[in-house]
Amino acid sequence: MTQTLDSQDTSNHELSESLNTTTMRRILASSFLGSMIEFYDFILFATAASVVFSQVFFVDLDPGLGLFLSFTILAVGYVARPIGGILFGHFGDKIGRKGVLVTSMMLMGGTTVAIGLLPTTAAIGVAAPVMLTLFRVIQGLAVGGEWGGAMLIALEHAPDKRRGFAASFANMGGPAGAVLATIVMSIFTMLPDEQFLAWGWRVPFLLSAVLVFIGLVIRMKVHESPIFQKLQDEADERKVPLLEVISKYPKNLILGIISGMSSYTVQGLMTVWGIAYVIDSGLDSTHVLWVKALGAASTVVVVWFASQLSDKFGRRPVMMGGMLLGAVFAFPVMFMLDMTNLWMFAFALLLTQGLVQGSIFGPFGAFCAEMFPTHIRYTGASLVYQTSSTLGAGFTPMIASSLVAFAGGELWLIAVVWIAVFVVAIGATMLVKEGRTADLEGTKF
Repeated sequence: MTQTLDSQDTSNHELSESLNTTTMRRILASSFLGSMIEFYDFILFATAASVVFSQVFFVDLDPGLGLFLSFTILAVGYVARPIGGILFGHFGDKIGRKGVLVTSMMLMGGTTVAIGLLPTTAAIGVAAPVMLTLFRVIQGLAVGGEWGGAMLIALEHAPDKRRGFAASFANMGGPAGAVLATIVMSIFTMLPDEQFLAWGWRVPFLLSAVLVFIGLVIRMKVHESPIFQKLQDEADERKVPLLEVISKYPKNLILGIISGMSSYTVQGLMTVWGIAYVIDSGLDSTHVLWVKALGAASTVVVVWFASQLSDKFGRRPVMMGGMLLGAVFAFPVMFMLDMTNLWMFAFALLLTQGLVQGSIFGPFGAFCAEMFPTHIRYTGASLVYQTSSTLGAGFTPMIASSLVAFAGGELWLIAVVWIAVFVVAIGATMLVKEGRTADLEGTKF
């Protein structure tokens, strides 16, 4: 028994010294790949909603209404994300992070394959969009449970001075999944329209089965978080995590959600509504999707650097810097979108999805986690992250479409609302206590 404890202490000491160990590399790879696969599935749906669903599941409706309904189903998945965060977070805080992560990945993969096999409205009538909505809800639940566990497995294993960088691997996995989803879908958009609508769009969904298998092989080799293991025998801490988050940490919860909404507003506006807007304005869908992949790749790069800056200077300064840039870029970006030029659209995506979103998103994992103690951290961090994604990205495409209609086809009103979101987010972030030096093993923050 003594030898086992000594061995565990030695292992923990090794992990505390560096991220460059076999165990830690496996943990970071699991965090990255798991998040990448989950978001490949989730963003694949968003891409399909922009370019194909209105022509497959809403064929007898006005094209604008069909696109709006596609965005509505897209939003349903975002609504389900906080619920998934609560559900999976409960079990992640009660029984451990690893088992929940395996379950969420299997659920997401199975649902995505089912979407790829779903008959069209022409074949089964209204049952098709109803089932599509149901599958989107399940996707939302699964991705709601994935991020918190993937982020915490990395963060809770990492040395204190590298927590922001370790946590960012789950955040880098998201845009990496978006890159993969966009590239795969764009390849199939090169098919003749008839073939793409008949079967081509389904193949990217079916490929999810291969990705999930690879992810599960890696994830099964990861050990439980050592910080969580220390709480396994503390019965007095095993209460209902959600109730404790709401009753004891409401300020952190609300401020964290408002802060996170800024990043997700960028995502929903530029990578969903913006894609549909420029394609409807005449740009080639394949070219637009390749540009979208470039924008997501730039997010990964900026997240990498922003997370490391947050380990040195703090989470808040880096995030607020990205929010300030977002407010400054609002009107120029809308001007670039209105030009209906592929190069201008690419530049707009690099500024927003890359620089702005990446700067906020890089430290955001650690920012969320450091607001809550270990025994409720999965639930608290997931609730902040997933609710901000729902409010920020889930409804943005519909709101943007409505604002354009209200402004008579002009985009200036979107810029005004966008600036307001960033200004409020800066204020919320300033009110959150800096967590870079917080003691993660403490139960009270």
